[in-house]
Amino acid sequence: MFAFADIVTLSDRNIQKVLREISTEDISVALKAASGQALEKIFRNMSKRAAAMLEEDMEAIRSSMKEVEEAQERIASLARRLEDKEEIFISLGDDDG
Repeated sequence: MFAFADIVTLSDRNIQKVLREISTEDISVALKAASGQALEKIFRNMSKRAAAMLEEDMEAIRSSMKEVEEAQERIASLARRLEDKEEIFISLGDDDG
């Protein structure tokens, strides 16, 4: 099942679709505890202006770990819904190997 940490596996096009559908507040909160790889992937798929604004929002927001986890789950749920509607493709690979 897709989790927020798996966001780094999405293609740039799919990241952009998710970003268009999620609130700036959720992105700001969710990224407070995100990996450097996830941060880079998100910022790379935004305009420089939007990325700068997001960084400012992240610095200003004070969120509990519970709020961060809830925002991350909303983003993961959105990605799963978009995949169900065949608007994005999620490939997590095969863990059987």
